[in-house]
Amino acid sequence: MRALLPALIVALGLATAPAHAVNPDEILDDPALEERARDISAGLRCMVCQNQSIDDSDAELARDLRVLVRDRLVAGDTNDEVVAYVVDRYGEFVLLRPTLSARNALLWGTPIIILLLGGTAAFMFGRRQSQSRVGEALSAEEQARVAKILDEGERRDG
Repeated sequence: MRALLPALIVALGLATAPAHAVNPDEILDDPALEERARDISAGLRCMVCQNQSIDDSDAELARDLRVLVRDRLVAGDTNDEVVAYVVDRYGEFVLLRPTLSARNALLWGTPIIILLLGGTAAFMFGRRQSQSRVGEALSAEEQARVAKILDEGERRDG
């Protein structure tokens, strides 16, 4: 039993470690370039899986993107140039952390704007309805009916 405990601890530790789908044939010989490739790949979305970075995905497209990133780095591109190249090719959706732009601000702000406009319209409509009821006076016939009802109620109670 004691011999199994260390093996169990190691197995649990490995199970909680992030799984990277980078194949050994993709890894660059230069450790600095490989580290840059991993940093870039961690920020790019797999277009097939969509909830994983290309570094974590086993999809063929993710593998192609990892190879593309490494090829661009070997060619001498900076990290920003590599990301810009991939975004130009696949669109901003490929970024796991989209950049802030006017288009994104409009995308994220539209639901808030609609909610505020709807709340304002509901408030104004409710206010107008309550004001129109308060300002109405009872007609002579309605006043007579109210007085009659109140008199009948007093006679029953008293």
